Amino acid sequence: MRALWAGELVPPEPRRAATVMLLRDGPFGGAPVEVYLLRRRASMAFGAGAHAYPGGGVDPRDEEWDDAAGWSGPDRSRWAARLGVSESVAQSIVCAAVRETFEESGVLLAGPHGGGVVADTTGDDWEVDRRALVDRELSFSDFLARRRLVLRSELLAPWTRWITPEFESRRYDTWFFVAALPVGQRARNASTEADRTLWTAPGEAYAGYRRGELLMMPPTAATLRELAESVGSAEPEAVRTVADGRDLSPVLARTRREDGQIVIHWPGYEEFEKRMPDPDAGGGAEERR
Repeated sequence: MRALWAGELVPPEPRRAATVMLLRDGPFGGAPVEVYLLRRRASMAFGAGAHAYPGGGVDPRDEEWDDAAGWSGPDRSRWAARLGVSESVAQSIVCAAVRETFEESGVLLAGPHGGGVVADTTGDDWEVDRRALVDRELSFSDFLARRRLVLRSELLAPWTRWITPEFESRRYDTWFFVAALPVGQRARNASTEADRTLWTAPGEAYAGYRRGELLMMPPTAATLRELAESVGSAEPEAVRTVADGRDLSPVLARTRREDGQIVIHWPGYEEFEKRMPDPDAGGGAEERR
């Protein structure tokens, strides 16, 4: 961070990524919806031990996919307008959301050309394809074509966008989506990057974070709080309506020097403010992104 302040460090370009907040009905009538979380293994280089949603980086091959018949829901131009990016980038982000959710939870937001969604993805043949996607031996477009499936982009709704702070060595520009768990499918710990999974009410998970029981990075905790405040006992399918019109301006941490400390804060999310001693303290206040 000192090198960044001194102008000696050029922040790495963030890698585009997508993550999906999978939702399902609570266990009892009228109970809050539940969200699916996985805990990243302690050996992971990024977010070790933290609870997160299924997700990951964009595969560059997804920008090149040009099979209009393999896509349903809002077209690329509408997604581009909503996400504030080009059509090819929007396509790759939506593909990443669907692909990474399948890779890490076994849930697939795709279905046959006649309509509907795949009902079960637990067979051995599905696992072979999932592993090939994880290992990048198979592109997502080839996977869909081979299975004669259509990506159901209408099952996704964008919720927010966070960018990893400039002082981090690994940076991601991540779009967060919400989606209801398809009928007949079940989430499972399909990822080698996670050692635990759970379904929980968003408010309960956020409370666990506040008590220090669940480790999370700010974007996960913030979206859990927002879900708890916004959806209550709404049905998972109705959450997409709540997501409509949400501001997708990127959330990016800022740092400032203040009273002998370095302060890291996320505008609009003051609960995540962090303070640490400034080894080069000179008094006064100064801020940079």
